[in-house]
Amino acid sequence: MTAPPAFEDVIYEVRGRAAWIIINRPKVYNAFRGRTVEELIQAFQRAANDKNVASVVLTGAGDRAFCTGGDQSAHEGNYDGRGVVGLPIDELQSIIRDIPKPVIARINGFAIGGGNVLATLCDLTIAADTAQFGQVGPKVGSFDAGWGTAFLARHVGDKRAREIWYLNERYTAAEALQMGLVNKVVPMAELDAAVDDWTKKLGERSPTALAFLKRSFNADSDAIRGISNLSLHAVKLYYATAESQEGVNAFNEKRAPDFHKFVD
Repeated sequence: MTAPPAFEDVIYEVRGRAAWIIINRPKVYNAFRGRTVEELIQAFQRAANDKNVASVVLTGAGDRAFCTGGDQSAHEGNYDGRGVVGLPIDELQSIIRDIPKPVIARINGFAIGGGNVLATLCDLTIAADTAQFGQVGPKVGSFDAGWGTAFLARHVGDKRAREIWYLNERYTAAEALQMGLVNKVVPMAELDAAVDDWTKKLGERSPTALAFLKRSFNADSDAIRGISNLSLHAVKLYYATAESQEGVNAFNEKRAPDFHKFVD
């Protein structure tokens, strides 16, 4: 039997009937680079193929961040991997949707930018009361015109989704619960117990019934997949502009960006 691949950016564990997939880059608030996304895809594939796994928990290492999106230090017009924008992020988003098992987002801190999109894609979300949510795209010269917008609006409503993307505010776990972005909020000390309670219950359910239910829920929104793929090519073109680069440079230089000097 071939040994499973060794991971550098991800921790993969099986606890009972749940596979825990942990982004292990706490020093950069669990931001992902090309390698991280590749390993996350492999980890989800491993969970999908394990008949003893009934559900998947996606989370970040440490107690400060779930995930804060793409690592800006690895983004200079492109990230450091393959795919349209240097990240096979579309493949990761698709496998979260397509794996025939419920995926629980365990939000232990910041769920910002692309991390917030990953949480939005998960079937269920449990957040610590210290968690924070939000988007940063227009602040750093980026955007998500697929799952991060259209699917987000299905959760929180169109007006709130526009507010999240246009104004780039931070939202507490309690606010996220009120708007429908998360299912449950618990004290940080009780987060793992709450997740374990759900994974235990899912482990007692019919896996075939859960798989059909997930397919049924996904069917209504699956057209967003095409929009998302199209938007990646638009983002690629945008990343090559001076306006987008101003966002990256300002972020890395810890200063306020001046986007309007690039507008004709």
